[in-house]
Amino acid sequence: MLKKKLLGALIVLGSSASVNAFATDEVWLLVDTEKQNMEIRKGEKTVAVLENIAIGRNGAGEKSHRGDDVTPLGNYRIGWINQKSAFRKFFGLTYPNVEHADHALKQGKIDLDTYEAIARAHSSGQVPPQNTDLGGQIGIHGLGSGSLSIHRSMNWTHGCIALTNDQIDQLSQWVEKGTLVTVK
Repeated sequence: MLKKKLLGALIVLGSSASVNAFATDEVWLLVDTEKQNMEIRKGEKTVAVLENIAIGRNGAGEKSHRGDDVTPLGNYRIGWINQKSAFRKFFGLTYPNVEHADHALKQGKIDLDTYEAIARAHSSGQVPPQNTDLGGQIGIHGLGSGSLSIHRSMNWTHGCIALTNDQIDQLSQWVEKGTLVTVK
């Protein structure tokens, strides 16, 4: 019972930490999967909008499993940055978050050990396990040597958020590890 209460507290703390970024002048990202754009925001002010982003081949929503090609909705942080990615640059998100893990545990998609590993990572500001049944390696990236015409014509990722190479270069001037990313 104590374990459940502690894990519940982690969920509440994790959720409120994300909301606090909106009340400051901290830079954060708002990804609108319906409008297919990304706003770079400073507090409540939009400082730039990146249009015509691409998302997962199967749209955005609740990821059901690794490989479902769905871009997950929710609040994340940039957990790691790969400046030498095959996609030019890669900003890895702290997916899965505690809310996803809680839902998956209740549905029997993950076990308690996996849930606890995800919750511990978030409570300590670390990247959660990336090899769970919920998937991982979700992030924001450029095209690298990929096709700009395909990018402009369809959603093509396996769940990531894709920008053009020029857009990812522009974004890299604003973000760092720990930047809040809200995907709606």
